[in-house]
Amino acid sequence: MLRVLFLGDVVGEPGRTAVIARLPELKSQRALDFIIVNGENAAGGRGITGKITIDLLRAGVSVITTGDHIWDQKEILSFIDTEPRLLRPVNYPDGAPGTGSIILETAKGKIGVINVQARTFMQPILENPFRAVETAVTNMREETANIVVDVHGETTSEKIALGRFLDGKVSAVIGTHTHVQTADEQVFPGGTAFLCDAGMCGPVNSILGRAIDPIVNRFISNLPSSFPVAGGEVRLRGALIEIDDTTGRAVRITRVDEPGPSEPAPAEP
Repeated sequence: MLRVLFLGDVVGEPGRTAVIARLPELKSQRALDFIIVNGENAAGGRGITGKITIDLLRAGVSVITTGDHIWDQKEILSFIDTEPRLLRPVNYPDGAPGTGSIILETAKGKIGVINVQARTFMQPILENPFRAVETAVTNMREETANIVVDVHGETTSEKIALGRFLDGKVSAVIGTHTHVQTADEQVFPGGTAFLCDAGMCGPVNSILGRAIDPIVNRFISNLPSSFPVAGGEVRLRGALIEIDDTTGRAVRITRVDEPGPSEPAPAEP
């Protein structure tokens, strides 16, 4: 049985610090074989850098997926081709830097990861995600049936449609982007585990990981404002997927909601 942990969008320094601190413990406690993290908001809440990528991989992350903020840190344009475990959406046009899929070895066999971006209310509008992911899955299944897909999208309907479209073809379809964990985890009839959104790894007392007041004021005033990453309590949210490594079918999916690292105890007087 392959035990795969998928963690939702990592938001800024609080999110990535918590992920790096907790991963070794979670890997041991939950007997994890493979860890996927969406890192597209890990750098100050927008994009990811080469250093953050390396830090997450060194902490035990197997693959980092992304989405519409992948290019926000301009250095990533030259870095992404040097690190195949950092994915960008597979439905970018031919010639885009990086890759949208990867197959890696584990102690229990090969596992593939595909990153695809939905189109409804998303910018930039990429190639048709259904056709792009279908091609990627067909090619990947020549080597392994253990496949996890990150669908980075805004609407529940499009993510559910992609999940149903891929039922029986992949092991799991997990949604990202909205930062709000949904409660619809299930295994579809064809053996594909599904969760509409994994949620985020970031500050709880926030609006999608950002400080509350600036966003509320933006809604009220319609005036431009900066949205700093919030502080305080951090939670790590995502899903644990158990996959029959002989068939690639999911056996179980469980939502994950873990606290960040404990605050250090006050010094003795």
